[in-house]
Amino acid sequence: MRSALENAVLYGICDLGYVSSEKAEDVSRSLLAGGVGILQLRAKGHDPGALRNLALRLRILCDDFKIPFVINDHLELALECGAHGLHFGQDDGSLQEARERIGPEMLLGRSTHSLRQARQALVDSADYIGFGPLFPTPTKKGRPGIGLGEIRAMQEEVGLQIPAFCIGGVNPANLGEVKQAGARRVVMVSHLLSSPDPEEETRKILSKLS
Repeated sequence: MRSALENAVLYGICDLGYVSSEKAEDVSRSLLAGGVGILQLRAKGHDPGALRNLALRLRILCDDFKIPFVINDHLELALECGAHGLHFGQDDGSLQEARERIGPEMLLGRSTHSLRQARQALVDSADYIGFGPLFPTPTKKGRPGIGLGEIRAMQEEVGLQIPAFCIGGVNPANLGEVKQAGARRVVMVSHLLSSPDPEEETRKILSKLS
């Protein structure tokens, strides 16, 4: 799955804060059919045990599309469902300790909110990073946007060595501005998940990224 990660330019997230568990599989299938290069299951505040069946179904779905399936936060769940990756926020623990638990093959990502944190993630041997939030976003309530000023430096220092996905309030209206600031890869959450046709909207975003 490392080659798929290298090729990914649009990172999709199935966030149970936006999508019900009952609809998560259908929405995820739409994102994958539209062309996202990675799919993450994010389920803040949910019991990991209750997510096991859904996570397993999404992992199998991603296997069919040959796209990495990533679990946010829940290390044990990632191991149990055979996820291809684990994503940690800044407060979710040590990447070195996580790597010892998950082994060398599973992808390991880190959320970063500054150039300094992006550099540290590289030192800590993250396989990829998320960089943001660029703009204020409902998925990160109370966190101000970091703006676009550090994107180019981050891309040159970190993004040329590991995939770096810009995240946070990115949508079609500001995507051109984000690209012009130096971004090569992005994450979209609320825009895609709130679309009446996530598959077609994913295709449109990919065409703007190419």
